[in-house]
Order: sequence, then C-alpha cells, then structure tokens
Amino acid sequence: MSDAGQQTFLGFFAPTTGALPAPTKPADGASNHRDRTAGPAAAADIVFARSTRAHSYRLTLRRDGTAVATIPVRGSEREARRFVEQHRDWLERARARQRHRPRAAEVWTIGTHLLWRGEMHELRVAAAGNRPHVCLGADVFRVARLEGDLRPTLEAHFARRARIELPGRAWELAALTGVEVRHVSVRNQRSRWGSCSANGTISLNWRLIQTPDFVRDYIVYHELMHLREMNHSDRFWARVGEVCPGWRDAERWIKRNGSLVGL
Repeated sequence: MSDAGQQTFLGFFAPTTGALPAPTKPADGASNHRDRTAGPAAAADIVFARSTRAHSYRLTLRRDGTAVATIPVRGSEREARRFVEQHRDWLERARARQRHRPRAAEVWTIGTHLLWRGEMHELRVAAAGNRPHVCLGADVFRVARLEGDLRPTLEAHFARRARIELPGRAWELAALTGVEVRHVSVRNQRSRWGSCSANGTISLNWRLIQTPDFVRDYIVYHELMHLREMNHSDRFWARVGEVCPGWRDAERWIKRNGSLVGL
C-alpha cells in the first residue's frame, strides 16, 4: 500500500477552514497514488510535506514511526503546525499502539515462530533426503545449513513461490470482475502491500503469500478497483465493497498483524 494507504497508519483530515477533523477511511494496503511532495521539512518529530493532490490537512503515522503532516494546495506550514498541535494526543496514542503491535523476529532460527499462509508456525527441521530442509506447516524448504539465521534463504523461497502464485490469482480475479489488466508483477515493496498504475499494471508485495487468502484477495481487489477509480473516494470504496464484501475484516487483520511480516 502507498504512502497514502499504508495499512498501519492512522490519520486525521480537516478542511482548511479549521473545522474539526474527521477520521479517514480505513487505511488500505494497496494504493500506489503517492502524494506529490515538494521540499519536506523536518521539525522536531514531524515531517511537513506539501501535496498538490491534497485538499485538507492530514496527519499520518507511517509504519516506520515517522509522523508526516501533509499541507494541502492552498494551505500553509503555519496552519499545518497548528493542526499537528491540535492532534498531539491522537499522535501519541497512535505511537503507543504502534509500539505494542506484534513484531516479526529479526533472526529466524529453528524454533522461531513465523507467519506463513495466514497462520503462525514453528520453524522445524524436516526429514527430507540428504540435504538439510526445514518446514513451516505443510511446506518444506531446502536450506544450505540448519544453523544461523535462515531468514534470507527462507524469504527468497517465499518470494519465488509468490511470483508463481500471486499473478495467477490476480489474473483470475481480474477476469471475474471484468477489469482489464495489462501486467502483474511481484515485488519486494517495503512500505505497501500493492500498487497500480493508470496503464493497467498491478504490482503485489511477495509478503502477501504469508497472509490469509482473504487478505491476499482483498489487496488484489483493491488494486483492481483502483483501475476503475484512481482515488480513495466513497465511490471507490463502494466498488471495493461490491467485489469484496469482507474488506473490512481484511483491513482489521492487516492492522493487527501486518507488522508480523515487517509492514
């Protein structure tokens, strides 16, 4: 999901008239519509960034802990600072929630519990031939050795499987929804679950293979609907609801568990 739609951030919007802010739509995990920023300026613990796309002030807490105050087209940094101060309490609560979210282990060794296909599994030694293998649930992976950090090797295995499975599912859902897609790629995105472009290209994060099927499908549907509505308007969310009625459950899963795969 892009800067405008990271599934872990919580944001507030307020019109430039100074009216009380209202919560945003649930943060999605899949849009690629980046705010066009010009000259972000850091001030204390906040980054101020002007956007040619924004029509209201926005305060966002990114997955990496960075707080970003977005300044709309006709806004000013002075008003943005006032907006931030008005919502300091929200920002501190959001940071507290972020600190308490479950985190994936940095080093993966035998016995580590990992999220794989939507469930937590213990990484175990597998009896498979003469070469060392490990297993997660019913899946077996070959490794060079059983000692040390297995994370780089396993993540490479995960990414290879994702490049086989995710495009096929995306094409299947595109056919079901009648959305024209030109290309599907699988990438190592560090701050979003997926993205799309106006030319019909969809990019998916390989880490989706670690999530439950309903979350994977939601992200795909989300991007497909962006090819019809390149925004996060009410009309866009209505389209998502038509093809994926359980999208709110997927959003809740992402908010609670996305950090288990490093997002």
